Amino acid sequence: MTVSAAAKTSLPEWDLRDLFPGRDSPELAASFAKAEKDSEAFQARYEGKLACLSGAALGKAIAEFETLEESLSRITSFADLTYAGNQADSTIAKFYQTVQERVNGISSRTLFFTLELNRLDEADIAAKLKSPELMHYAPWLRDLRAFRPHQLGDEMEKLLHEKYVAGRAAWTRLFDETMAGLRFDVNGKTMTSAEAFHLLSDRDGKVRKAAAKAVGKTLGDNGRLFALITNTLAKDKEIEDKWRRYAAPISSRNLANRVEDEVVDALIGAVRQSYPKLSHRYYALKAKWFGVDKLDYWDRNAPLPSSDERDFDWNAARDTVLTAYAAFSPDMAKVGKRFFDNAWIDAGVRPGKAPGAFAHPTVPSAHPYLLVNFQGKTRDVMTLAHELGHGVHQVLAAGQGHLLADTPLTLAETASVFGEMLTFRKLLDDAKDPKRRKSMLAGKVEDMLNTVVRQVAFCEFERRLHAERRQGELEPQRIGEIWMEVQVESLGPAFRYDPEYAWYWTYIPHFVHTPFYVYAYAFGDCLVNSLYALYAKTPSGFAEKYLDMLRAGGTKRHKELLAPFGLNAADPAFWRQGLSLVEGFIDELETLS
Repeated sequence: MTVSAAAKTSLPEWDLRDLFPGRDSPELAASFAKAEKDSEAFQARYEGKLACLSGAALGKAIAEFETLEESLSRITSFADLTYAGNQADSTIAKFYQTVQERVNGISSRTLFFTLELNRLDEADIAAKLKSPELMHYAPWLRDLRAFRPHQLGDEMEKLLHEKYVAGRAAWTRLFDETMAGLRFDVNGKTMTSAEAFHLLSDRDGKVRKAAAKAVGKTLGDNGRLFALITNTLAKDKEIEDKWRRYAAPISSRNLANRVEDEVVDALIGAVRQSYPKLSHRYYALKAKWFGVDKLDYWDRNAPLPSSDERDFDWNAARDTVLTAYAAFSPDMAKVGKRFFDNAWIDAGVRPGKAPGAFAHPTVPSAHPYLLVNFQGKTRDVMTLAHELGHGVHQVLAAGQGHLLADTPLTLAETASVFGEMLTFRKLLDDAKDPKRRKSMLAGKVEDMLNTVVRQVAFCEFERRLHAERRQGELEPQRIGEIWMEVQVESLGPAFRYDPEYAWYWTYIPHFVHTPFYVYAYAFGDCLVNSLYALYAKTPSGFAEKYLDMLRAGGTKRHKELLAPFGLNAADPAFWRQGLSLVEGFIDELETLS
């Protein structure tokens, strides 16, 4: 099967010239030269002197630091996006690595600044914060100083910083380039990973099986390399966590997400307790629809036998998402429309392009870019809605400035999942035929199970893997056994697994790029479910409060952001309320059946 003709129509490709005209442009060279000069001057002006600065002077110093950091982020954003566009091109890979190394060298000169800020005592900081210039950066200082107990000596911090490009970053690059270079033989046709995984939701069961077998074989053929990457990065994390005195492998992620351990534990516990009511129950129902006792693993995302899957061309996908956004908030749709009116989206599928989808915020002085691999299915429309939600959030938060615009992963996923929910509701309202409605509901339930149950299972896989890695290196087969344990536990007894499925852990990029990222998806989905329930009940004034929440960027933590809505993520009932929406959809599906 090939990508539909409708999907191929006028797919946009991003234009990175809003960042820099090109890899060899004078503007990029000049930006590097200025950053090097400014970093040297900054170091000479402030190193060892922060304690002596007034609050106003310290606020000015942070503003200078922010400007320098933004200039470096603009450079790295350009390199990141260029590389994502074609990870198989050796000249682009060289450019990407060179940029990383050069930026790392420049930023090592300013590393002293955050380390020295964290050495200031609380009384000194409190006194300086009386200055408006410094008070502006109070949220950034709050989040920076949360890491004080885990900060090492200056020499050690500088060593870890400079070695990063030859350590974790190098292993991450190896993973990315290996995945980008993999090809999958599906019924005699050579495919990229995006194309092969797309076939796992094909209507034809024989096509799904062939794709699943091809994916498993190719991943298994490269299993030793992926196991080496996984083992090395897990050990690297263990060493650094020990030096930084983190209580558990997940602790540093929770701190970076600005969310308390007990809140994450409440979320994970609530989801795991709900496995029987959610995934186990739904997939047993799906097996019944397929007329079998057990589903093959490649049928997990299969369309229902009675469904009439619609193909979307790019224009229809765009209009669907923007109409859904506009019905909620014309202001939100207006921001979203800018992504389509400008060359801010890369949508086509091509060899070497990064698989999956993401929204890159770049810097506040520019704009975000979206990457999707659009192939014309309903799930591709939902992915577009998801990434556009990120993009809108990033545009709205940009007004906070470079240091304050960034949001933790947990809250970043809120806007994206909310955008998905708005789009789903529009598609569902447009589905007048009962069979179509049933198919839509089933697709949404599966997306929510993928977002909530599957991501919490991924987190549990990481927990077990990192815990066992501390006893020694794990053989590839053992990693596969851990993977299968959590799959069976989370998905339930309705599935039959063939041996090659034990290699499917290898393709998940979050395990490599950002360990323990994955629970953020479940956090965002359950949070959105609770928010949407409030919106459905009392829509008046909700959109304004919601957009204000997005505009806040990283200035507020989840307790402050949710307070206007009367929600509290520390309460287990909050998570149960979010999960009850998924359960309600399954109830409706049982009724329709």
